[in-house]
Amino acid sequence: MKECAVTNKLLERRSEYRKQVHQYHSVEFSIDGLEFSYQFRIRNIASMSVCVLVKEDSDILPRLKVGDTLNMKYYSTCSVYPPEYLETAIRHITKDDQGRFKGHFLVGLEILDRP
Repeated sequence: MKECAVTNKLLERRSEYRKQVHQYHSVEFSIDGLEFSYQFRIRNIASMSVCVLVKEDSDILPRLKVGDTLNMKYYSTCSVYPPEYLETAIRHITKDDQGRFKGHFLVGLEILDRP
């Protein structure tokens, strides 16, 4: 069983507490005009980048645009915490023609509001 760490806010050196994106394992969102919500595993490709992988033939891909802002539902890596809705911007959509993500697009996300 995975243990959960709780951060002591008093030890935080910033003036406001900011939850780190590595505390989330997946994100769910829906797009107007599509019947279902889509849930994606969060991938930390680079140290400051959070991405999701979207198959190139997915119905949601043509509806995603760089600069779009969506209210996304983030699921914590620790099941005792409830999901959080956070305003999130799409920062890049990059096709990967080679390697382990071949046939997918990397969709870069930036959480705009933080608890």
